[in-house]
Amino acid sequence: MSTDQRNEFFVAMLAGMSANPSCAPVGETMRTLWMLADMAVYHKERRESPQQMAIRWIKKNYVIVDTETTGLGHDAQIVEIAVIDLKGNVLVNTLVKPTIAIPAEATAVHGITDAMVAGAPSWSDVLPKVVEAIGDTWIAYNAAFDKRMIEQESGALLGGYSSVTLGSLCAMQLYAEYNGEWNTFRRCYQWKKLIDAATALNAWPEATGDDVPHRALFDCRLTLGVIHAIAGAAL
Repeated sequence: MSTDQRNEFFVAMLAGMSANPSCAPVGETMRTLWMLADMAVYHKERRESPQQMAIRWIKKNYVIVDTETTGLGHDAQIVEIAVIDLKGNVLVNTLVKPTIAIPAEATAVHGITDAMVAGAPSWSDVLPKVVEAIGDTWIAYNAAFDKRMIEQESGALLGGYSSVTLGSLCAMQLYAEYNGEWNTFRRCYQWKKLIDAATALNAWPEATGDDVPHRALFDCRLTLGVIHAIAGAAL
């Protein structure tokens, strides 16, 4: 965010209010002016509304990616990955065998155990299929996390697949802008958990035989529902 632009917006709004004697720029009013300045800077380079963006994603039929992992840190590994397109077609849905044990706290979230991944392919075996499915533009809910996981899991393997992590789009940011709750401290729209976004939009997918909450395919389908709900398009 440009500090100069933020200050310019603030000064312009303050001057406008100062010209009206009935609008004393004090207290809460000053905080509101700074918030509006932050929002003006945030939106300055944005040419699409969240709905327009969601519609464009659907027309392009980008794919949605979700990973389940051994944790959140920089030593975490992927234990499951799913990829679907924006028509709901499943392109990838596989467990992945990590080189480390899955901690109990991770299993408590996604339900994946060491026994479940014992016969699964390694990440090096899965990566070519993921690359083929993802293409050069893909979507994830909290894309920064999935992008980091793919990068740190792949290491040198990713050398020939640089486009995989360059074209990530974030559905969490899309929903945050659509929802419109401004975070004054972070100077951006408030991020929400995927399950909260799906609940707010009534965007739960139709039940299928392989739906398991907090698993990669389930979260891909939740993200699909959120995008379609924002676009106003029926699943």
